[in-house]
Amino acid sequence: QVQLVESGGGLVQAGGSLRLSCLASGRSFNTLVMGWFRQAPGKERDFVAGIDWAGIGTYYGDPMKGRFTISRDNAENTVYLQLNDLKPDDTAVYYCAAATSARFTGSTMTGFQIWGQGTQVTVSS
Repeated sequence: QVQLVESGGGLVQAGGSLRLSCLASGRSFNTLVMGWFRQAPGKERDFVAGIDWAGIGTYYGDPMKGRFTISRDNAENTVYLQLNDLKPDDTAVYYCAAATSARFTGSTMTGFQIWGQGTQVTVSS
């Protein structure tokens, strides 16, 4: 079974940047599709970004395009999410997710079965 542990969240001012990391253990990381989702208080969980097993195909939710970048290092069993030009509306718990296969529908990505515990990102105005 895969275990996912996120890190890198914190408090940042609007316009600032953070890099989130997700370390995977338990099985062949380089066979998994990885994704990031976020959930703000009182709201549904939203798709943020996804990346295929090779790191070639990347996918983003519309509000994140141009500001967030997903990447992975298969040698380090880690997927990253670079958050730039952060806004107060980006405040949420960010979750890492893994899938043996996933489908991008144009606005979200489905098929994720394994989730991390989340890391809090708070953006002050």
